Amino acid sequence: MRYSSLLAAVIVSCPVIPFAASAAGSLNMICSADVVVCEQMTHLFSQSHPDIKLSMVRLSAGEAYARIRSEARNPRTDIWWAGTGDPHMQAAEEGLTQPYQSPLLDQQQPWSQKVAQISGYRTVGVYAGALGWGYNTKLLAEKKQKVPACWADLLDPGFKGEIQIANPNSSGTAYNTLATLVQIMGEDEAFAYLKKLNANISQYTKSGSAPVKAAARGETTIGIVFMHDAVAMQVEGFPIKAVAPCEGTGYEIGSMSIIKGARNLASAKAWYDWALSAAAQSHMKEAKSFQLPSNRQAEISEYAPRFENIRLIDYDFKTYGDSAKRKALLGRWDKEIGASAQ
Repeated sequence: MRYSSLLAAVIVSCPVIPFAASAAGSLNMICSADVVVCEQMTHLFSQSHPDIKLSMVRLSAGEAYARIRSEARNPRTDIWWAGTGDPHMQAAEEGLTQPYQSPLLDQQQPWSQKVAQISGYRTVGVYAGALGWGYNTKLLAEKKQKVPACWADLLDPGFKGEIQIANPNSSGTAYNTLATLVQIMGEDEAFAYLKKLNANISQYTKSGSAPVKAAARGETTIGIVFMHDAVAMQVEGFPIKAVAPCEGTGYEIGSMSIIKGARNLASAKAWYDWALSAAAQSHMKEAKSFQLPSNRQAEISEYAPRFENIRLIDYDFKTYGDSAKRKALLGRWDKEIGASAQ
């Protein structure tokens, strides 16, 4: 089944509805995963918790953080599920989310529990995935280009106008890329690299997974994304192949946070506990979600990129989830890259 067909089927079974008014048995959620996953998880939760009226909106991680921050004095959101961990950590550091230790916390992978601990239990990891890119094998062959195996290869002049990546202001994926490059190269060298890469970028998208979807459609050759997003396109039958950069790469810990001042706290905790369960996480692969689940007992898709096969850096979630650090890096990106973006 093609991506579009799967999306249509899920939407029919569980349509997106606007935020509900605060009431007993209600839950207002922001979801920052791919829309198909958001719809599927919403549908499954509603089946298992028919007494809770769940209202969901899908926003990229950067957009979700911005909304939660804007609502801080009068929260309308109860829980924020999925999206890269950096903005979740920033929200935790700014006191926008509240502590909660689920009884299922001890079932989670060490990386999930570590995120919870360093955030003062204001967020928790729910899945993980390595950063890389996907390329269109047919377009690459037509252009007679070599497979880009390393970050350095993306600077090849032959890729001019043939690469897409998201904007780090709106996309957690792109911010993770920015932070990854800074950790690999050092800040000044990373920005020098990004200035050179800008010459090859055709578009800075809003959504983190959009670049590889564009590559799948033949609109660009390379999309810088989390590897599982590239794998999802490959599994759908598109001529996409995922790459783990040879120099090493960062990774995301998709996270979950309860909003400080949540009006429907009991319902938020119900979702939180359910979303950490092996049963719930085992269903994610059915929506072509190929991240590594946080629950140690959850089923892992055969297509999921495994960390043991990827050269990962020791990504510093605390430092790059800090609000001051994030603001400084995004400010520099806006000035040096965004202002001259094609």
